[in-house]
Amino acid sequence: MTSDISSEFVQLKQEKIAVLYGGNSAEREVSLNSGQAIANGLEQAGFDVVLIDTKFVPLTDLVSKEIDRVFIALHGRGGEDGCLQGALEYMGIPYTGSNVLGSSLSMDKVRSKQIFKACDLPTAPFAVVGKNDFDDLSLKTLLTELGGRVMVKPANEGSSIGMAQARTVEQLRNALIEAFGFDDEVLLEAWIDGPEYTVAILGDKALPAIHMETPREFYDYEAKYQSTSTQYHCPCSLSDSDESELKKLSLKAFNATGAKGWGRVDVMRSSRGEWQILEVNTVPGMTETSLVPKAANVYGLNFSELVTQILLLSIKK
Repeated sequence: MTSDISSEFVQLKQEKIAVLYGGNSAEREVSLNSGQAIANGLEQAGFDVVLIDTKFVPLTDLVSKEIDRVFIALHGRGGEDGCLQGALEYMGIPYTGSNVLGSSLSMDKVRSKQIFKACDLPTAPFAVVGKNDFDDLSLKTLLTELGGRVMVKPANEGSSIGMAQARTVEQLRNALIEAFGFDDEVLLEAWIDGPEYTVAILGDKALPAIHMETPREFYDYEAKYQSTSTQYHCPCSLSDSDESELKKLSLKAFNATGAKGWGRVDVMRSSRGEWQILEVNTVPGMTETSLVPKAANVYGLNFSELVTQILLLSIKK
């Protein structure tokens, strides 16, 4: 440790750290697991930690509990979209990860895609559909214009919740109805035929890329959290030049949405070898078997060291 890091480490050891987890989003169960793992890792590193489930404890209690700093482990709405970040800034409590703007833009799949396109970053062709803004004729046109097969994604959900693929107008209509149960705006993305990768970001560094393989049609909620057949490859078997290009692209995407501190960028590679950015995650899963800890382990950081580094980054932003 440098002297600066050592002084920051000493400062954090004197603080009371709250890990905010649970909440009310569709990703509550994932968040409960992440929060518990993070708290365990921080306690192992010697920090004074309290777990707080925001479903049952109001944020105002952070003041009465004399919380000095927050480690955000809330996935999805309310925790990853800028709302919590804004409340903590208003209360004057420092926190891990991205600020209000970076959180909000990264969470919104539609705005993220628009930013990627504006920044000339590679991303698949897409269209946006409103809840009361489509009929069978327009769906047929959209499906044709996007290559005949699409991914349907609620604009503001994570963990692949509400996502589906569609090849026909009937499938697309049904997928949209399902997605509109989560959001009033839905992203249609041209199908990318190729492998999926993810790159964890820690500060200004891109960690080793992970290649995910699933026998399912795509890397959905079941493949992420329930299946025993999903395989994770890290090192990911890319050539040095290809992985270097992927890391640089991931950092550019992360910075483009204003994300800060730590996170994860999901990318696919088309059958023609072209990288296509999917999205930026500012509060990705953090169980000990999640993707960011897997990459950190290959990089040389165990779980406790990883959460300590994330906490240290909250001082520097």
